[in-house]
Amino acid sequence: MAEPAFLTRAALFADRHLGKGGLTNGIYVDYGNMIPGAGWASAGPGYRHWYGKDSAVIDGSASISVNAYKMAQARFELPTLLKSRLGLGTQVRWQDFGNVDYFGAGRATTEERLSHYSINSTQLTAFATLRPVRWMNVNGQIGWMNPSTRYVDGQLLQGLRDDRTFLPSEVSVTVDTRDFPGHPTSGVVLRGVGAHYDDRTSGENTFNRYEAEAAAFVPIAGSRIVLALHGWAIRSDVEAGRSVPFYLQPGIGGANSLRSFTDYRFRDDNMLLANAEVRLALMTHLDLALFADAGNVAAHTRDLNLDKRSYGAGFRLHTRRETFAMVDIAHGDEGWTYLFRLKDPLALTRISKKNTLVPFAP
Repeated sequence: MAEPAFLTRAALFADRHLGKGGLTNGIYVDYGNMIPGAGWASAGPGYRHWYGKDSAVIDGSASISVNAYKMAQARFELPTLLKSRLGLGTQVRWQDFGNVDYFGAGRATTEERLSHYSINSTQLTAFATLRPVRWMNVNGQIGWMNPSTRYVDGQLLQGLRDDRTFLPSEVSVTVDTRDFPGHPTSGVVLRGVGAHYDDRTSGENTFNRYEAEAAAFVPIAGSRIVLALHGWAIRSDVEAGRSVPFYLQPGIGGANSLRSFTDYRFRDDNMLLANAEVRLALMTHLDLALFADAGNVAAHTRDLNLDKRSYGAGFRLHTRRETFAMVDIAHGDEGWTYLFRLKDPLALTRISKKNTLVPFAP
């Protein structure tokens, strides 16, 4: 199908100004880099500079979303030690999210109990990445964070006023052979994570978390059709007398998980999610996507299933290496939902983040 000139110009503009990722040297636009709930768009200025033949990089950015979520970060990294086998770095991140959805814990929550809370935090992280081969990363990180949560409105969390300090640590192994993480058309992702959250305020919110995740992108008919499959399981290990704080419980719902449900629709200590998507190239820079999502949460892993489901279709506007706009229409048990975002829903961008996501976001 012949592509209209305005689509081609939009794709070229996005590729020139938005699609270079971490390779940009100098001023750049930090866009679409917020958690679900921030709204359809976020943007702000960033500056990145590489030194010594790309042996060191400093990076800083700040952004605000259409829902007034705010974020700023600064990072220093040495990514090419030991002939690019080892990377070391540190990052500080500040965020202020003023109106986050909360429906309660468990799979039986109702939309009528929608409540809101605010959360802000500062996070410090030191990280190391070992690359035994080009397509495998062994990551370790340790950090400090101080989430502060407050009740905003609704039936739930009334009187909430909690300030807490955590020392999170994490070890993960990631195999990633995707051609373009921002617009994958071939390759696989395999990921395993073990994390420990040490509550230094009272100890009552200390817990361990384990994740297993896999994704595959299969090109068909010369990449004119791409089959995308994704699965993700999370288990929380909590000692008697302790609990996972609600904002760190795994949650599903929204553009990156169950698309017919609102953001953070279901939360609990354990989570299971599966996504399948078929993308058909209509034009050079426009794909039609047909998808199905399924998942659930549970207090115990033995109770996990895929009973919460979404089905739908949408469009992806992209360059060769980056999806810069998506529109989806999804249907499920709670009706129809219409979504517009500035990222690929299966780009798995959280995998590359160095700081712990607070609140947890799919």
